[in-house]
Amino acid sequence: MKITNINGTSDTNCKCGSWLNHWINYSRQNLPTYCPVLGCSEKPELGAHVQKANSYDRKWYIIPLCKTHNRASGILEISDTINLVSANKNETCG
Repeated sequence: MKITNINGTSDTNCKCGSWLNHWINYSRQNLPTYCPVLGCSEKPELGAHVQKANSYDRKWYIIPLCKTHNRASGILEISDTINLVSANKNETCG
């Protein structure tokens, strides 16, 4: 799956304490050992706001990423096994 980061969202927060906790709470998955960006062996430390790349779906999602990929621009390819969690708090923890 291809995604793009939504930069400038670090000031937003939710009731989960962090966006990484938000992903853990709602993804129904364990935190992966490695960042889900294909070929990355860094530890996922942040819940990143992303959108699906090249898609009509313009919703915002949360996924776990390493610090390097959380700051990356452009299109990133991630593992298809990672669940995207809605960043819309009304649909989750709001």
